[in-house]
Amino acid sequence: MDNKLQEKADFTLANAYGGIEMVRADYKGQAFSKHVHEGYTIGVIEKGAQRFYRTGEIHTADTNSIILVNADDVHTGESASLGGWQYRAMYPLPEHFENISNDLYDKGKFAPYFSSSVINDPSLTDQLRLLFNQVDNNASQLLTETIMYSLMLRLTLRHSSLRHIPKDISGSKAKLLQVKEYLDSYPAEDISLKQLAIIAGLSQYHFIRQFKKMFELAPHSYQIQARLKKAKTLLKAGVKPVIVASDCGFHDQSHFNRHFKKALGTSPSKFQKQAVLYKN
Repeated sequence: MDNKLQEKADFTLANAYGGIEMVRADYKGQAFSKHVHEGYTIGVIEKGAQRFYRTGEIHTADTNSIILVNADDVHTGESASLGGWQYRAMYPLPEHFENISNDLYDKGKFAPYFSSSVINDPSLTDQLRLLFNQVDNNASQLLTETIMYSLMLRLTLRHSSLRHIPKDISGSKAKLLQVKEYLDSYPAEDISLKQLAIIAGLSQYHFIRQFKKMFELAPHSYQIQARLKKAKTLLKAGVKPVIVASDCGFHDQSHFNRHFKKALGTSPSKFQKQAVLYKN
């Protein structure tokens, strides 16, 4: 069989920061010549192994390892195993990292440099896979951006030339309460992490930390709870579950069912039947 017929690469744009490019690839005999990307390459090898040139050397990335290529780094790519290799990758632009450094270092905008081409960091590998899974399942913008922000932050602090950990600051309780009230009032809105941080008057980094410290839930987790509160009210009013799912910001019925059962131990339809029986 012709190997070229087996090559596959599916590209998508994540619902985060204006659309960050991602790819799921399965290559057998593909060999990339020297080239560059305008963004960083952050990928995890799902199966097999990849061999590639970067920064004057040849590197090999085995299954579960993370590939790091800086923006505009000249690099190649080919299989390092008989069956080829499968990987998932994201391509954030330098400005995405610059926004994080702006949060961390008091308005200083600079992109990190990753000297290592291959890293083995199981917790970051798990976080990358979590991100890809959420994108595959059409997660909310807030959840996708929160995971992505945390991932790029951890990469910056653990593996780049920028390793200084910023001091924590105290956020305004009144401002954080405004964020909570906003999420309660507009639970179905697909709001971004940046928008909520602006309401709080904090950087995205400090907003996530301070919100969780104050309310014991991350912003995206609280958004789910706000959606479930609204859903219960609508279900009690007799609105059909499929309409409730849409009206409350869940992207489909299964997404709604999963979160509802996880929080309440029953399905929306059963909850509605029990609520109607109780009323009668």
